[in-house]
Amino acid sequence: MQVKKIVFILLIGMLLACLYPVISQAADNLNNYTEIIPKFNTSIAIVGSVIILLLGLFVWEPVPIGIIALAVPVILVALNLWTKVSNEQALSGFSNSATVTIMAMFVLSRGIQNSGAVQLLGNKLESFTGDNQKKQVGTITAFTGFIASIINNTPVVAAFVPMVTNLGRRTKVSPSKLLIPLSYASMLGGTITLLGTSTNILASQVSARLINHPFGMFEFTKLGIIVFGVGFIYLVTVGYYLIPERIKVESKSLLKDYKMEKFLTEVKIDDNSPLLGKSIGEAFKNLDKDLDVIQMTREGEQFMEPLDVKTIRSGDHLVIRAAKETLLKFIENKGISLLLDIKINQNQLEDSVQGQKIIEVVIPDNSFMTGQTINNVNFLERYDASLLAIKHNEKISYKNLKSFRLKSGNVLLLLVTDATLKRLDNNMSFIIEDDVERPNYSPSKIFLALGILSSVIILASMNIISIAIATLGGVIAMVATNLVKPNEVYEAINWEVVFLLAGLIPLGVAIEQTGTAQFIASQLLQVTGIFPPVVILGIFYYFTVLLTNIISNNATAVLMIPVAVNAAEQIGANPFAFVLAVTFAASAAFSSPIGYQTNLMIYGPGGYRFRDFIRVGAPLEIILAIIVPLFISIFWGI
Repeated sequence: MQVKKIVFILLIGMLLACLYPVISQAADNLNNYTEIIPKFNTSIAIVGSVIILLLGLFVWEPVPIGIIALAVPVILVALNLWTKVSNEQALSGFSNSATVTIMAMFVLSRGIQNSGAVQLLGNKLESFTGDNQKKQVGTITAFTGFIASIINNTPVVAAFVPMVTNLGRRTKVSPSKLLIPLSYASMLGGTITLLGTSTNILASQVSARLINHPFGMFEFTKLGIIVFGVGFIYLVTVGYYLIPERIKVESKSLLKDYKMEKFLTEVKIDDNSPLLGKSIGEAFKNLDKDLDVIQMTREGEQFMEPLDVKTIRSGDHLVIRAAKETLLKFIENKGISLLLDIKINQNQLEDSVQGQKIIEVVIPDNSFMTGQTINNVNFLERYDASLLAIKHNEKISYKNLKSFRLKSGNVLLLLVTDATLKRLDNNMSFIIEDDVERPNYSPSKIFLALGILSSVIILASMNIISIAIATLGGVIAMVATNLVKPNEVYEAINWEVVFLLAGLIPLGVAIEQTGTAQFIASQLLQVTGIFPPVVILGIFYYFTVLLTNIISNNATAVLMIPVAVNAAEQIGANPFAFVLAVTFAASAAFSSPIGYQTNLMIYGPGGYRFRDFIRVGAPLEIILAIIVPLFISIFWGI
């Protein structure tokens, strides 16, 4: 949170710096205000204030950013005297072709996953790479980039995280070495085609509105391949050595990895215990103590959640999660003996016969768990699971777990049964960090799913029908062929992204109509205008990269594309070149775990620290800040 506050303050400083020349001069002498195109006015001030407020809320994130974005149309209409946004324009984000296309792409991606195509490639990966670390990094990067170029990159990472993590553990390679390449490759691959990421689709719509130039399906593929190639070489050479081994793989025990020995204790119920005859629910649940019963053993048989109805008997053994001091206070005068000679290990808690297993579960950004506590959603009762610890950022929490407010990227350490594991695996709100037995997929399903996706690409790329209609047709085909069940359609869609687009698209309209984009562009050009156009293009690229590392990629595209277009027009450059630079930059949040969804998804499982992304990602961002503008100028001219 401290890092976010510092970044927020720096961002506000940069934005105010752009406005400083005008504000300072106006404060000194309004009558001597020099002419700037467009002239600073109340509309620009209000829209600029809305942008700053929005960026601040995105960094602070008191509620999910999708909900924050939904307030934008309301604010714009309430201030329409200055924002010049009508009711119809405020709601245009919901009916926008980009929003519809992105919704459909999430469902198409789910159909590809359900077909088994992604899992099949993942299974081939281990047999090909063995335990060669560099070969693993190279193959993961190549596979992920290829798949992310044709389906949305976020579900690709969600499907590959468990596979890559277990590949590392089985081959004694730290998952930390493999997960950053996985995320970066998905971002790099997403720049190859129009369908690779939601940012491309959104940028295409904004480009069509501003300069009447939507993106073709493969219009920037040649640049995307170069960018991916540079990223690939970087990751298998320099990047590989910069990625730290945060997770050690000497031990196969998650309990050891999480250092649970201080918080798990086995006790025995004595013959004289006043708890005899009571249920565990009566004896433990109403305590004003941070203490949970994880497992009961009776006459060699193990029981786990739900334990509330189990009656306590003499001789029962209980495994309790609590700090030692809390446990000692609880057992006073309760006829409970500590079994200090028994060390709790993973083999003791797990039971292959009864299907009990310790697993890690990642909370993705579109999970219903984000912003909630375990108690709020009755998670443990709903899924019959025992919660052992929560990993957040590089820290692990052991206390007050049920009141811990969850965020994207948090990792839950759970003791579950096979039935619970399958339920969690079937829910898009969780990413399971373990091998889950899945049914065999027939080649016919894979060919069918790939055939539907290929049809969508061909129809859209040849302009036979619009991309929005083509992707909607693909959704209908996926449902009709039972590759996606009707109820899965709603689950597959990342509604936070949809709400974000619906709220921010009208903000883009306001930025353009009020002259705010032109004003910000003119301020930036006052500083950068002395440079050649290709250097200015590079500056815009890197400024966008800094912004996308702080807020979402889609928000960055909406805010920066109008500014970039106006800057290009003011210096007589090719506006499409500037649109492309911003589009590629918006998908280059390599130096922050909070700027891109896939980075958040691998943050916890990789055991990373915030500075790890800066260490590995910042050099790549600098390299691409040179490569992208240079090749844009070669391919499209400036």
